[in-house]
Amino acid sequence: MEDWRNAASSDFTGPLRGVRVVELGAIGPGPFCAMLLADLGADVIRVDRLSGGGPVGPNSDHRAELINRGRRSVAVDLKVAAGRDIVLEMTDRADVLIEGFRPGVMERLGLGPEQCMERNPGLIYGRMTGYGQTGPMSQEVGHDINYVALSGVLSMIGRRDQPPTPPLSLVGDFGGGGMVLALGVLAALIERDRSGVGQVVDASMVEGASLLATAFYGFRQNGTWNAPRGTNIVDSGAPFYDVYETSDGLWLSVAAMEPHFYRELIDLLELGDDLPDQNDQSQWPEMKKVFADAIKRRTRDEWVCAARGRAVCIAPVLDAMEAPNSEQSRSRSSFVDVDGYLQPAPAPRFGRTPATVDRRPPLPGEHTDEILADWGMNRAAVAKAVAAGAIVQREVR
Repeated sequence: MEDWRNAASSDFTGPLRGVRVVELGAIGPGPFCAMLLADLGADVIRVDRLSGGGPVGPNSDHRAELINRGRRSVAVDLKVAAGRDIVLEMTDRADVLIEGFRPGVMERLGLGPEQCMERNPGLIYGRMTGYGQTGPMSQEVGHDINYVALSGVLSMIGRRDQPPTPPLSLVGDFGGGGMVLALGVLAALIERDRSGVGQVVDASMVEGASLLATAFYGFRQNGTWNAPRGTNIVDSGAPFYDVYETSDGLWLSVAAMEPHFYRELIDLLELGDDLPDQNDQSQWPEMKKVFADAIKRRTRDEWVCAARGRAVCIAPVLDAMEAPNSEQSRSRSSFVDVDGYLQPAPAPRFGRTPATVDRRPPLPGEHTDEILADWGMNRAAVAKAVAAGAIVQREVR
């Protein structure tokens, strides 16, 4: 087994070099988890549908599906027995399987944990769902905002007297979903080194979102967090922790929470010494107007320049096209260009085994033949799948 593992992983770098992952193609948190593992050097094979397409659309540039980066794709029809047999054989050679179907779907396909782990007892079987594998809502459909809502987190995000604000898909899909699943997979791999046995990792986006908000559940119960949105220190309630419009219509973030940072900010804004106490919440609404008027006097970049070298905790609000070109990002190569698309570089940094983006997002089925050969698949099984129309190699032009 070491022979094929070392040969197949020779092109990969990073701390997970040599780890093999089968990803059942989906959208959102599962692909993000797979991206993280691929960034860290795992050989991740994405099993796509024969029909191709993807979250960006069948006529869109697949290179823009950035969370599919770093892996190769095989196109398989899981509704055909010969196709399922190919995936089963792949799991025989894998360390990890990642799937994001509703509970029971993989079992009905004959690819559930029992079927796969009976053949490969060391397999880590990662399952990504909104509500978890069990419970009265396990079969319910939903998306990020639904999971974050049920977790209690959405109720805490938003401005005063405004509805809860959807936090993109960061809290459910990516933070509470894909990243938590990746953590679980890595923990299970470490445990397998001791026990020699794999296990199922059941990741729920509702539970992951709740986990991200652990500190705030504590604050809510000890009385240091007000229930109304937009009335607390870090939810836009405090004048010294918010974003303000500048004279050029751009935005400046302010986070001078500690007293010494606050005093430095007051000095920078030239607001004088006769202000209310920093933590007098009854004065916060009025002080927000004072801060807004002061910051509106200069452009965003003028404030950044004036604050350079001073302990005031401000930063410009950069848009997605500006951020890669900031001085800080450029100095650390925090973004990389892969096949014409600028994207965040792998994180965190490793001193001895650097993580890299080694390939662009694949077309569905782009690497089918290459993967089947690389992973030493049974030739008879491959021929059977080809005859049944269960696998296809996409022609790349």
